[in-house]
Amino acid sequence: MKWTEVAVKFEQGLEELITNKLYTMEIEGLAVEDPRHIESLEQRPEDWDYIDEELIQKKLESIKDDRITIKVYFSEDEIVEDKIAEIKELLRDVVVEEKPIEVTTNNVESKDWSENWKKYYKTTRVGEKLIIKPSWEEYEELDGDIVVELDPGMAFGTGTHETTSMCAEAIEKYITSEDKLLDIGTGSGILSIIAAKFGAKTVLGVDLDDDAVRVAKENVEKNSVEDIVEIREGDLFKMIEGKSDIIVANIMAEIIAGMCYDVKKYLKDKGIFISSGIILERIGLVENALLDAGFEVLEINRKNEWACIVAKNGRN
Repeated sequence: MKWTEVAVKFEQGLEELITNKLYTMEIEGLAVEDPRHIESLEQRPEDWDYIDEELIQKKLESIKDDRITIKVYFSEDEIVEDKIAEIKELLRDVVVEEKPIEVTTNNVESKDWSENWKKYYKTTRVGEKLIIKPSWEEYEELDGDIVVELDPGMAFGTGTHETTSMCAEAIEKYITSEDKLLDIGTGSGILSIIAAKFGAKTVLGVDLDDDAVRVAKENVEKNSVEDIVEIREGDLFKMIEGKSDIIVANIMAEIIAGMCYDVKKYLKDKGIFISSGIILERIGLVENALLDAGFEVLEINRKNEWACIVAKNGRN
């Protein structure tokens, strides 16, 4: 089957905004290419056991600027011109500082985007103990390793992005064997699975996207944590009952800021709220919303252009 690849290239700092706009469309797949992630690997040779060195070198040579590219895919049965017009309309009000947003197209075979991208997804260590491993790779565990096997699909997260890795590190730090954790916007299910692997008593992952829910359920089964993790499709808090010890939301700053009062309703007293998907410029927005809702901010962690805020329900 043939597909049309539509590539949207834009300045750093707009990834969160543009990704969320594109998710409002009916798309068959999405891939993000960020030169910072490739370039950072050049500075970390200790991690090269987990990546394909030749591919990374080729990718480095091909980088001509530092803009991010998001690629979305449409089948040959769809009217691509209408889709492109819809994308341009969605992006019409996005403010850019220097270079304008570029939208280009390319015709590809199904295997070109549904399989070949796997070459760039390799086993990765996150923190000291956590290993994120694609199911098609072999990995020899070291003592103390906690391995999560993941098929991320095209759009729902691999665990290597800064926002996900910071959430994973926070979960490892705060989770206990008696904790009930709620994962809002679970995506591939990676944070739900990580929570289970680190000893959570029960985990509920919720997502609006039915494809994400399907992928998450498959990943939960691959990791044999279905007795701990439940995945549901739905609108954030609408189907949730009871209160959790930890709530994690790796979404976007504006949504997190708007849900702080709702989070309190479903979080136990002194419970932990881990939030990420926050660009550095939006830290103040989220921090102020948390304080207004009666949270105590415990940590603000940063990686590159992203932040993760850990807060406690109630103040001492």
